[in-house]
Amino acid sequence: MQHLSAEELLAQYANGTRDFSQINLIRANLFEVNLSDVNLYQSNLQEVYLPYADLSNANLCQAQFQAAELSDANLNQTNLSQANLGNANLCRASLRYANLKGADLSGANLQGADLYHADLSDANLKYADLTGAYLEAAKLDGAQLTGTNFYRAKKVNLSEANCDRTTVFPDGFCRDS
Repeated sequence: MQHLSAEELLAQYANGTRDFSQINLIRANLFEVNLSDVNLYQSNLQEVYLPYADLSNANLCQAQFQAAELSDANLNQTNLSQANLGNANLCRASLRYANLKGADLSGANLQGADLYHADLSDANLKYADLTGAYLEAAKLDGAQLTGTNFYRAKKVNLSEANCDRTTVFPDGFCRDS
């Protein structure tokens, strides 16, 4: 896996390069960057700092984003299938039409996130915080929701998800399963 600095990545991106698959960007500071349409397939982005970044239409399939800072990021129509976003901060992030199939979002902060039409099928959302998130038409089929907090989340359909007694529903209550 090739290591790139934030400066090298941005310079190559500015010159038209979009394919950065399998690179190492651990702890890179990429505040407010525009990386739309980038390919970071299987890249290591653990603890990366990307608040307010534009990653729309990006391929982030199987990328490692553990403990990454992605608050207020634009991740619309992004492929995050099988990505590891464990303990990542996605507070107020826009994930409209994002593909999060099989993604690991355990312990992630998704407070106020916009997940309109996002596909979270088979995703691991254990102990994730989706307080106040917007989930109209989001697909949660087979998603693991142990300890997940949906308090005040809007337009949530949990009928095909795997909830248990520790799942906090939008009304603030837990249900016996």
